[in-house]
Amino acid sequence: MKILVINSGSSSIKFQLLSMPKGNVIAKGLIERIGLEDSIINYNSLKEVTNIQNHEIGLKKIATLLLDKQHGVIKSADEIIAVGHRVVHGGSVFTKTTLITSDVKKAIDELSFLAPLHNPANLLGIEVAEKIFPHAKQVAVFDTAFHQTIPEVAHRYAIPNEFYDKHNVRLYGFHGTSHQYVANKAIKFLKKDNTKLITIHLGNGCSMTAIKNGKSIDHSLGFGPMNGLIMGTRSGDIDQSIVLYLAQKLNYSIDEISNLLQKKSGMLGITGMSDLRDIENAAANDDKMANLALEMNAYRIKKYIGSYTAIMNGLDAIVFTAGIGENSDVIRNLVCNDLSYLGINLNQEKNIIRSKEIRAIQSENSKVKIVVIPTNEEFEIATQVFSLI
Repeated sequence: MKILVINSGSSSIKFQLLSMPKGNVIAKGLIERIGLEDSIINYNSLKEVTNIQNHEIGLKKIATLLLDKQHGVIKSADEIIAVGHRVVHGGSVFTKTTLITSDVKKAIDELSFLAPLHNPANLLGIEVAEKIFPHAKQVAVFDTAFHQTIPEVAHRYAIPNEFYDKHNVRLYGFHGTSHQYVANKAIKFLKKDNTKLITIHLGNGCSMTAIKNGKSIDHSLGFGPMNGLIMGTRSGDIDQSIVLYLAQKLNYSIDEISNLLQKKSGMLGITGMSDLRDIENAAANDDKMANLALEMNAYRIKKYIGSYTAIMNGLDAIVFTAGIGENSDVIRNLVCNDLSYLGINLNQEKNIIRSKEIRAIQSENSKVKIVVIPTNEEFEIATQVFSLI
């Protein structure tokens, strides 16, 4: 059974065509830097730099590549039995993998105000896929589902109860398929079922999860995917008073504040750049703001490591994953520096090794394991889609 997985991020689209149930990858690719003039398309062994202006153009390009006479892997769109879509926000409506109907699409659209960088792109991916693969079953896998185990003491906010009871205002959590996948891999790698893990997903969007015995018990993102860590264009945690100041004193509208905090802040707001590779290159050339941004980024991650270690009363391992977590030895070094009190000690030589394999990079005297695990959200999504249909 051929299942196509579409993972639309805020500035990228990952895709894989898998043969299930074995999970053999027939084709895979990544379109990144969407919206920039130097967008990059990687498809199997092909690489192209071009201008992908938006997600719709990117999705149509993916279909063209899969059906291409020379480089394609399918002769007809009908070969694909199902398309699995990563959907960021499922709210309190969706707590498990779901077949997509018109009502499901409407609900995803209505939740877009909580994830404006993602749900619209996810919904667009669904609508384009319905046209290109009309006979395939369309299935939604929600980022928020893995975090349904977060206890009430952690997922409620200290605001009047009516907002929780009537309006479902609570912490939902995101990047669930990634955190779930790497947590399961870490448990097998460590050969220990009763584990206390902190999984650190670092990409253009970033999040951390406290995972105890395989279950999410706290998470850095909340009601929407913009708080917590400093991200590519999102501010992460911010004093609520700043929002009031922007509105009351500087006369910003709600839309302007939303745009500022989600699309103009984070690493972009500090450096003028949103891609960490560009920021690291600038920092290496003694750019003051680039160096400050990297230090701020790592500082915020450290604060969450400390707090999650406290709530779990211990820590067996921290796991770095996603594009930045897997590839940036600079960020891993900054994060792990000066955490010896918690038993976290990095091996510098192991840290700079590039590999697509699971690897431990802690020193011999480190009480806490430091593990790099390449995430595979697409495989996790395909597995859940196959189980459903």
